[in-house]
Amino acid sequence: MATYQEHSLDGASPVDLVVALYDGIIRFLYVAIAAVERGDVRGRRVAVKRALAILIHLQARLRMDIGGRPAQVLSEFYASMFALTVQASLGASAQRFEEVIGCVRSIRDCWKQVAAETAQLAPAPSLPTPKPHIVHLNPPPTESDPASRWTA
Repeated sequence: MATYQEHSLDGASPVDLVVALYDGIIRFLYVAIAAVERGDVRGRRVAVKRALAILIHLQARLRMDIGGRPAQVLSEFYASMFALTVQASLGASAQRFEEVIGCVRSIRDCWKQVAAETAQLAPAPSLPTPKPHIVHLNPPPTESDPASRWTA
């Protein structure tokens, strides 16, 4: 059975999907903070692994050939957040995780603004245009049609 989160992304724009990935990073970093506070090493590692997986995914999907300098800057940002997250995990530092969350949240908010502006510019969805149905009043004879076998 599909979850609410899976359904909530149905029909989402590419920008909305990026925002959802940033939300995932933030969520997993908060889970890591809670694990640090409980002294749960395994829980911290699992949460950090998931946050890092999202960062890797985001970085791997960048199109440097199309994105140019902005894509390069985002790549550097993802690499920095990856390194800071690893440092926070190694030091079991809730404060360092909070720093990463703050950085990710600021970029996430920019993407959220882009999503809102893009939604305003997008034309309203229209109903699909039905394909015309052509009706031949005098259809050409076919092989199976007995009239087609007669010649004059």
